[in-house]
Amino acid sequence: MPVLELASVSKLYDTGHRAVDRVSLRADSGELLVLVGPSGCGKSSLLRMIAGLEEISDGEIRIGDRVVNELPPKERDVAMVFQNYALYPHMSVFENMAFGLQLRKRPKAEIDRVVRETAALLGLDAMLDRRPRELSGGERQRVALGRALVRKPSVFLFDEPLSNLDAKLRVQMRGEIHRLHRRLSATMVYVTHDQVEAMTLGERIAVLKSGALQQVADPFTLYDRPVNQFVAGFIGSPPMNFLAAAVADDGAVSLAASAAFRPRPAPRGLASCRGRSVTLGVRPEDLTLRPLGEGGTVAAQLEVREPLGNETLLHWNTAAGPLISRVSGEPGPAHGERATLHFRFDRLRWFDPESELALEEAP
Repeated sequence: MPVLELASVSKLYDTGHRAVDRVSLRADSGELLVLVGPSGCGKSSLLRMIAGLEEISDGEIRIGDRVVNELPPKERDVAMVFQNYALYPHMSVFENMAFGLQLRKRPKAEIDRVVRETAALLGLDAMLDRRPRELSGGERQRVALGRALVRKPSVFLFDEPLSNLDAKLRVQMRGEIHRLHRRLSATMVYVTHDQVEAMTLGERIAVLKSGALQQVADPFTLYDRPVNQFVAGFIGSPPMNFLAAAVADDGAVSLAASAAFRPRPAPRGLASCRGRSVTLGVRPEDLTLRPLGEGGTVAAQLEVREPLGNETLLHWNTAAGPLISRVSGEPGPAHGERATLHFRFDRLRWFDPESELALEEAP
C-alpha cells in the first residue's frame, strides 16, 4: 500500500514560473525513494509541498489514507531533515532531539527513553550533553537525523542532507542512512542533485527535469534502459557519450569518417529512421581499445588522460565528436596517441534527435 501518493501535483508561482509540472508519484511502505535532478528541476519544491512548507497549486497529495493538501505541517505526520542541520545552538544534543516531542507534550519518561534509544542507534549516546558547536559536521547531521527519528513519522523527508559534508563524510553518512533504513523499514523520500548518491541510496529513483518527471525506476533500469537522452546523460559518471549518426535507406548506420555498420539485432525503432539522423549513445566502459564481439569502430586521438588509481578516464577527439572511455587498472595510451575505439552493438543506445526519446529496442 502506498504511504505517500502524489497525483498530478503542480507548483505555479505568481511570476508564471512552473516549478513542478503535473508530477504523479508514489512511495510504498518501507521504501527509500530518491528524487534527483539538476539545480532548479523542482525536486526541493516537491519535497516542501509534501511537508506542507509550500502550497500546492494543483493536484493531490495523500499520506496514508488522508488527503493532506490543506493540512498544516504539524498534522501531516512527516519529519524533515534539512541541508543545514537547523539545530538550536544553545541546546544540547539531548535537548535538540527531545524538542519536537516536548512540543507534542509527550510524557517526560517516554521522551527520555526514546531519545536515549535513538542516540544509541546513531552512536550519539556519549554526546548527549554537548552543544552543536562541539560536534563535527557528520555528528551534527546524525543529531538532525535523530531529531527526525524520535518522532516515528509515517514518512521521512530528506532535503540534500549531505551536501555540506566533505567527500569522505558523505560516503560514511550514506552508509549510515542505508543501515537505518534497513533497520527501521521506514518510508523515506530523499532529495539530491548528486546522481551517485541517488544510485547508491535509492531503491527507486525519480528523475526530474524542469519540473517534469522523466522516469521512475530502480538504479539498474535507469542506467541500462533510460527512456530519453536526458536520463541517459544525467545518470552515470562519467555520463553517456552521444554521437550524431545517419541511417541509410538499407538500414546501415554511419558515423562521421567511420565505416558504416549494421547493428545486430537492429532496434525496431531504427527501421522508422531510415534516411534520416539518429543519436547514438554509448557508455564510457563500453568503448574499448580491443574488439569485444560483433561491433563497430571509430578512429580517435587521445586529448586528456585522468588516472584515478583503479581506473583511468580517457578523453578522445574523433571526427564524430568528443568521447570519454574508461580503462580499468591500467594507465592507457599516451597523450596525443591515435587509436581505434571499439563498441559492441548490444551495448549501444539509440535516441530520436528531435524528441530525444529512446528508440524502441529489439526484444
